[in-house]
Parts: sequence; C-alpha cells; structure tokens
Amino acid sequence: MTNPVTLNVGGHLYTTSLSTLQRYPDSMLGAMFRGDFPTTRDAQGNYFIDRDGTLFRYVLNFLRTSELTLPVDFTETDLLRKEADFYLIEPLIHCLNEPKPLYPLDIFEQVVELSSTRKLSKYSNPVAVIITQLTITTKVQALLEGICKNFTKWNKHMMDTRDFQVSFTFGPCDYHQEVTLRVHLMDYIMKQGFTIRNTRVHHMSERANENTVEHHWTFCRPARKVED
Repeated sequence: MTNPVTLNVGGHLYTTSLSTLQRYPDSMLGAMFRGDFPTTRDAQGNYFIDRDGTLFRYVLNFLRTSELTLPVDFTETDLLRKEADFYLIEPLIHCLNEPKPLYPLDIFEQVVELSSTRKLSKYSNPVAVIITQLTITTKVQALLEGICKNFTKWNKHMMDTRDFQVSFTFGPCDYHQEVTLRVHLMDYIMKQGFTIRNTRVHHMSERANENTVEHHWTFCRPARKVED
C-alpha cells in the first residue's frame, strides 16, 4: 500500500503512495486505484488523468494531510472547486465551500488609524481655522516610536503621546503645517508595509460658532503571530 505511484495529470508528474490516493475510498481516485473502472497510462507507463496539473498539487496535498493550505494570494478557488468536484473528494469540497478567512490562522491584521480634526469658525469669511489636531492610533508600538523619532521637526506640536496614540496640535497661525505633516505621515506609514483600507469624512457642529470636520484613514498590514 505504500509503493510509490506516478501520475501524469495534464502533463505534470506527481509521485505519491497508493495509500494517499486511496485516503478517501468514495472519491474518484479511491475508486480508480481500487480497480473499479479502467485506467489510462501515458507512453512512460504513468497513470494519466486529463485534468489541471497545476491545481492537482493542492488536491494531492489535501490527500496527504486532510488540510487545505493555499497561498495568501491564491485566486483560483473556483477552478480548484471544480477539480474537487471532479475527484469527488467530499471533505475538500466542504473546505472550499466554507467562508475563508482573509489570512491564514497564524496571520493577523495590524491596524493604524490616522485622523485629522479641524475646527472651523462658522462666521468668518473666508472660513478661519481655529485649531487642527492630527492623531495616530495603533497598537504597533514600533510604528509610534518610529514616528516620535523621525518627526522631531514637529515636536513643539506633539501634545499627546499616550499608550497606542500620538497627537499633534496646530493653532490658527500654523494649521497649514498639519497638511504637510499628514502627507509625510501617510507616506511613512505606507513605507512600513501598510495599505489604506478605507477613508471617511465626518462633519458636525459642537458649538454655535464653530464646525468640526474630521477626516479618517485606516491602514492595515498582515503580520505573523508570535507564540508566547
């Protein structure tokens, strides 16, 4: 039962054991190597199956481990599902029909929130900025430390460095610097491997004489879990 068997699947050669191919007796491969229907061989004597040879690696690995392992960027799930249907491997079909997580179990998502809060006078013409606050919130401590280290030019505006958060505050005379800092911060965050997941804008009136406009950006990147 452990003698090696070589298969030619769509021109791709695979070598495995007979016991692996018969792991699921009710599957097409189980029946094929049980002798329930005729087999075809190529010129070299290998068993020939006229199916997608590239995707068969995932089918074969599932037969070996009973676990479905796909690359993070895998985009051929529909095609693989058709292969699973052809081979009649019910556990594999079940795995492919289940909702898939965004990342493997040992990968999680790190998040950075960047917000710009601008208070504007309602009655000035043109509209006057009263105060602007730029806040970075994240549990990625190394990112916060990097911001504190690399953006010392704006230290006089750094009003808050609480856990998981760094804030910069700009008054009416230097609010335009907030835009410059924001551009540099976004560039710095993305160079650390983060990508923008979404953006949103929120308008509200807190007082009779001022409006507040909030812009939010959410950045994400995958990271591998570290065992304690």
